[in-house]
Amino acid sequence: MPAVLGLWVFFALLAAAIGYIGPHLSRNGDIIAEKTNLSGTWIGVVLIATVTSLPELITGSSAVLIWDLPDIAVGDVLGSCVFNLAILFVLDFLLRTEPLYRRANQGHIISAGFGVMLTGFAGLGILLSQNGTIPAVAHVSIATPIMIALYALSMRTVFEYERTHREELSEEVARHYPDVTSRMAARRYAAAALGVAVVGVALPVVGAELADAMGWTRTFVGTLLVAGATSLPELVVTIAALRLGAVNMAVAGLLGSNLFNICILAIEDFLYLPGPLLAAVSPAHAISALSATIMAGVAIIGLQYRPKSRVLGTAGWVGLALFMIYILNTYILYLHGH
Repeated sequence: MPAVLGLWVFFALLAAAIGYIGPHLSRNGDIIAEKTNLSGTWIGVVLIATVTSLPELITGSSAVLIWDLPDIAVGDVLGSCVFNLAILFVLDFLLRTEPLYRRANQGHIISAGFGVMLTGFAGLGILLSQNGTIPAVAHVSIATPIMIALYALSMRTVFEYERTHREELSEEVARHYPDVTSRMAARRYAAAALGVAVVGVALPVVGAELADAMGWTRTFVGTLLVAGATSLPELVVTIAALRLGAVNMAVAGLLGSNLFNICILAIEDFLYLPGPLLAAVSPAHAISALSATIMAGVAIIGLQYRPKSRVLGTAGWVGLALFMIYILNTYILYLHGH
């Protein structure tokens, strides 16, 4: 029992470290973006999404390259996708002036739509890889370059849309850092990235030991606990963006993070040398991929329909639906884990 308690304490400390370092990483990335005159939406989709997903990248890479824990790596990526979409519920709950989907620009539908494609394709890849239906070249599945190509296409499409709708997507945000130079921000960014790397290397093995000690599957622990820990930067940065009045940047960051997460899945396949990564993991991961796909579809409906009402004055039905799907996904994986 003391050993299990020690694992929980160690895991909590690692999660707290990511929660502390993540905002510093994002803030200095935001400063660099401001110095280069990037727009808020583009910052959210590309820079903030990539920066806040760095814990997933480091944790997943170390899980497959150092510790041989493929289920932890894939669970972290797909669990983060589900967690990020659940954060939209938090954003809707905290935004008291008006419902989130009345405030957010409809241009986010493009990112959410590509999220449907990418997570759906990842889920299909997991299911088809179990019996070798998807061929591989060396140890890399042919699904991997397709995921990378889809991610590149999504970034190009979002960039083209943002460039042609710059005025519509512009957002007045008080983001000025006159006392910080780009060189200072770059140094602080590098230091924060190093801190995330150190924590990310330790997190998979602690998660695996916790799964073994509790009698849970690594699929469940990777999806719920490890993904929750590595998604803390998204949660903190989203709340910070909301306080700045940058609602569209927050939404873009969450949706963009999900796109980058699938790209991380492709990177992990390259790093996993024993064989195709998706063939080495539990088919239960497809549940998370499908949950994320459904949640992205719900978000698209909200962005297009733009509902005005809130349920009992809390959040809109879209946000509540996202939260319920997140809970359902967790419960199904919990049952699978036992």
